[in-house]
Amino acid sequence: MNRPNETAKQAILKALQDIRGPAGASRIQEKLRAAGVDLQPRTVRFYLHQLDREGLTRLVTRRAGRELTEQGQYELANANVIERVRFVASRIDSLVYQIKYDLRAARGSIVSNLALIPRHYLVRALEDMRPVFARRLGMGNKLAVVREGETFGSSTIPADRVALGTVCSVTANGILLKEGIPVTSRYGGLMEMREGKPTRFVALIDYNGSTLDPLEAFIRARMTRVRECARTGNGIIGVSFREIPAGAVADVRRIKKEMEEQGLDGIVAIGMPNQPLFQIPVGEGRAGLIVNAGLNPVAAMQEAHVEVEFRSLAEVEDIGRFGEFETIRNALNG
Repeated sequence: MNRPNETAKQAILKALQDIRGPAGASRIQEKLRAAGVDLQPRTVRFYLHQLDREGLTRLVTRRAGRELTEQGQYELANANVIERVRFVASRIDSLVYQIKYDLRAARGSIVSNLALIPRHYLVRALEDMRPVFARRLGMGNKLAVVREGETFGSSTIPADRVALGTVCSVTANGILLKEGIPVTSRYGGLMEMREGKPTRFVALIDYNGSTLDPLEAFIRARMTRVRECARTGNGIIGVSFREIPAGAVADVRRIKKEMEEQGLDGIVAIGMPNQPLFQIPVGEGRAGLIVNAGLNPVAAMQEAHVEVEFRSLAEVEDIGRFGEFETIRNALNG
């Protein structure tokens, strides 16, 4: 939607949703007025024609009026969503300070997410994750496979289970901090992708004070479409929105390239100083930073209905426990 008309169009879509059936411009105007939105019937009709062209509404009959399409319901459910719930931000800060990864030496500890699956699902799980790694929708190309009875960080893997460790996006915070660049984690979110490129946020949850990682919540609620994105380039993936000092933008661009060379790519976008990034404002003297969720490969498994238990921000582990995804997959396939 065009930004100047967005508020009016969203209000009309919401009015149609509340009416729960076809309605004409006059009925919609009444509903809008009750909600404090003052639009004349002629203006409502003008916007309805635009919404028809965008595929968000359709004319049922001239007498009955218009109704929401499936695409219109999707738009209403996902546009401009900013939910603010509480998260234990201290958990992120604590893990960031435990990261000892040396970008120059390409060694040291990183933060990992952890997913537990039945042992016999391992080969299938890797096939579900493969397109996600191929499109670089997670935090690089690294994966850890931990067998039953083995330890990973402070976790011991239970019987008949295999653990898959993916690089957590908080690792980027730690690498930047070690380079002298402090990072503030602000939101966990869902990013709509089109033709392999990020287009807009469809959901945001504030990290500050929350009791659950927002990205965990999105995946458990089955709000992602990572498999579709990996297959077609169009879908919804998990990302994090962060802020960096405005003066560090050039250094972050350089570090991003170094991380990519080491298979730790995941930084999606770096904003301009004092400018919104994907319509998310930043503080004075700050710039936005968007990083892929390290849980996106796990989300693909969940979407494929693999039996999986997972935790984000799970462990601090040495990078040596991880290997390149394709190398691991090829070894398991013989």
